[in-house]
Amino acid sequence: MTVKINQLELENVKRIKAVKVEPTQNGLTIIGGRNGQGKTSVLDAIAWALGGDTFKPSRPQNDKSVIPPHLKVELSNGIVVERKGKNSALKVTDTTGKKAGQALLDSFIEKLALNVPKFMASSDKEKANILLQIIGVGPQLMELERQEKEAYQDRLMAGRIADQKKKFAKEQIHYDGVPDQLVSPQELINQQQAILAQNGENARKRENVSNFEYLVKILTDEVASLQKRLNDKQKELEKATNDLAIAKTNAMDLVDQSTEELENNLREIEEVNRKVRANLDKQKAEEDAHQAELEWENKDSVLKNVRQDKMDLLKGANLPLEGLSIEDSALVYKGQKWDNMSSAEQLIVATSIVRKLNPQCGMVLVDKLEQMDTETLKEFGQWAEKEGLQIIGTRVSTGSECSIIIEDGYVKDASVKTAAFDASTDASEPLLQSATPTWKAGSF
Repeated sequence: MTVKINQLELENVKRIKAVKVEPTQNGLTIIGGRNGQGKTSVLDAIAWALGGDTFKPSRPQNDKSVIPPHLKVELSNGIVVERKGKNSALKVTDTTGKKAGQALLDSFIEKLALNVPKFMASSDKEKANILLQIIGVGPQLMELERQEKEAYQDRLMAGRIADQKKKFAKEQIHYDGVPDQLVSPQELINQQQAILAQNGENARKRENVSNFEYLVKILTDEVASLQKRLNDKQKELEKATNDLAIAKTNAMDLVDQSTEELENNLREIEEVNRKVRANLDKQKAEEDAHQAELEWENKDSVLKNVRQDKMDLLKGANLPLEGLSIEDSALVYKGQKWDNMSSAEQLIVATSIVRKLNPQCGMVLVDKLEQMDTETLKEFGQWAEKEGLQIIGTRVSTGSECSIIIEDGYVKDASVKTAAFDASTDASEPLLQSATPTWKAGSF
């Protein structure tokens, strides 16, 4: 069961002289009035009564009274809270009449419910941390956000590297009409050496011809001068003649090959190889660029998976409000961050989160509702009523949208006992209801 305020009686607190209020249990109770009449003093008094000395005003006593402040709050769980006397001593009495203290109140009163503006003024990260505290996924979400940032940086770096490698590969020169692999000069050198060897063999054979010609000449001379050796020498002559014929036959069709083409090829091979190297470098650069692109795609997949895990974690969490989430360590409601939410949406988000901090606390105090127009107030009141939440707020106004009007420290219409902003009624209709007075100012 949530705890709400059934009735509160205040006397000599700040600008309040004597006020009694019975706020509506479900929905919005608006305390209206001009500036400086005591509206905010009502909220400050409630916060002080229920929240303890942390909320005690620096000058709690009404400047125009010598009587110490007196506060009395009756709660829906039967507990009665009082502060009175010179030291504003706290007295907490439960349903059985037993006395208790601030510790009992702290068990079912959420401190931020007494100070919603503190939550609303906090940073985006602080708001998000409070929500994470509620739903209990703070450590997991922090780890996923760390992984998300790391994956994002990895992907960013991989993208930059891929772009650089693509640009580098594009800038490389490519030559058409050259081999795919570097040309080896050794093969050409071997061919050249084979030709030179063949030419050497040809030279040897030519030299052989000359030798035989010389021999024939000598032998002929000897035949002429040495007739006595004619028979022997004739045989030698015949043999030499036959050998000469054979040698001439062997040398007749010989053609020397030119090494000029090979020499030119050797001179051109370095240029060819330069172009081949350039093509190989471009091919390597393109392969590197492709691998870098694959790496980026892998990093992008990791980042998407982490983000999906984070979304799944929040979807599975017990969030206090439908449409509420956390993105980049900030609250998001219906796709909008805090600074893009309407005033009503901000209050709905704030009160939902504050309420969730301690589900036993069924009431919330909200100051400065004049920031809303009547339609927004109506929307806010309807939401509070639907949620079964008691909201007590102040508004600089004396219009009919106000539940009660505070004037010079008193309720303007002393005959009003209970008043509430009816979210289902038009703001132009009177909302104050008369009742027979049951309480006299200055007497509890």
